[in-house]
Amino acid sequence: MRRRPAVADQFYPGNPSLLEKTVKGFLEDRKKKRAIAVISPHAGYIYSGRVAGAVFSEVEIPNSVILIGPNHTGLGENVAVMASGRWEMPFGVVDINEGLANRLLDLSPLFSKDSTAHRMEHSLEVQIPFLYYINPNVTIVPITIMPLGFERCTEIGRAIADVIGEADEDVLIVISSDMNHYESDKVTRSKDRMAIEKILRLDAQGLMEVTSERDITMCGVVPATIGIIASKLLKAREAFVVSYATSADVSGDYNHVVGYAGVIIR
Repeated sequence: MRRRPAVADQFYPGNPSLLEKTVKGFLEDRKKKRAIAVISPHAGYIYSGRVAGAVFSEVEIPNSVILIGPNHTGLGENVAVMASGRWEMPFGVVDINEGLANRLLDLSPLFSKDSTAHRMEHSLEVQIPFLYYINPNVTIVPITIMPLGFERCTEIGRAIADVIGEADEDVLIVISSDMNHYESDKVTRSKDRMAIEKILRLDAQGLMEVTSERDITMCGVVPATIGIIASKLLKAREAFVVSYATSADVSGDYNHVVGYAGVIIR
C-alpha cells in the first residue's frame, strides 16, 4: 500500500525541489545528539517550520522512528497503526517498519491495524520531509490516536517502551503536536507555559490534568502523554525546549493564534 501525500501544496510545498529547499532552510547547523523522543509541531510550514527545523537540527535521526500524532479527521480506529506499505512525499518515499509495527500490535489490543485513519491526516505527514532529508534511510511506524484516558495512555506508552527496549537498533519517538489554539497571543503563551512546565518535568499525568483543568487546547496532549510515559520507562533524564513560537510571529494577528513548541527528551 502506498500512502500518497494528503496536504502537499497546503501545509508545505508540493514541488519536490522547492520542498527540499524549504526544509533545508529551516534546518540549522547544530551538533546532533541521540534523543529518546521529540515533540514537533504540525502546522503549515510557514507558521511552524522554524520550530520543527530547530528540533530536528539537534537530534540524530535513526533508521527507525515511531511517529505518534493526534487524529484530526475522526476517521479510523482509536489507536491506528499503519503496519505495512510506503509513505510517499514530494522528494522521496519512506517505508513502514513492519517489524516494529507488528510487534506493537502483538503487545497490546489497544493498537489496531488501520490505514484509514492515516489517509487524510496531516499531523504525521508534515514530519516526514524533515526526517527523510536528514536520513533518507529512515523507516516509520505511523500511529494516530483519538482522545484517551490516562490508564490507556499508560498501556500504550509501556508497549512502545517495550518494543524500543527490545529492538536491536536505535528508535526515536516523534510526537506531533501543536500547543494552545485560537486565543490571544498573551493567553496562549501563558497557557502553553503551564503545559510545557509539565513536559519538562516529564510529568505525563500532570500534563493531562493541567490541559484539562486550564482548558489548554494542545491537540497532541494524548500523544505527548504517551511519549513521556514511554520515555521515562526508557530512562529519560531530562527534557528541554529548543524553540517556541506562535502563529502571530508570522501572521501579525495577535488575537487568534496557535502555539508551537519544539522539545527534546533525553
